Amino acid sequence: MAKLALIGTIGVAPGRRDQFLSSLLAHKTRCLKDEPGTLQMEVLAPREDDTTMLLYEVYRDDGAFDVDRCGPSFAQWREETAEMIVKFSATRYTPVE
Repeated sequence: MAKLALIGTIGVAPGRRDQFLSSLLAHKTRCLKDEPGTLQMEVLAPREDDTTMLLYEVYRDDGAFDVDRCGPSFAQWREETAEMIVKFSATRYTPVE
């Protein structure tokens, strides 16, 4: 199966960026440690906008993404950030190698 890349845009409530970022980075650490199918997870913070975060994630395949999405780390992250996220969108890509 082909690798899956995901680019996500997250709108963060004003004044919550640092708290949100702390939770997101903890989630990243857990995923890369505990989910062998999670190959890469990069967090990008626009320099001029403290209410938006971008994610770039790469998974071994669609099944590995399902493991992440249905796993305990994602559930914990969603619970921790529920009041901080005002908008979330993601697009799936196939990396061209």
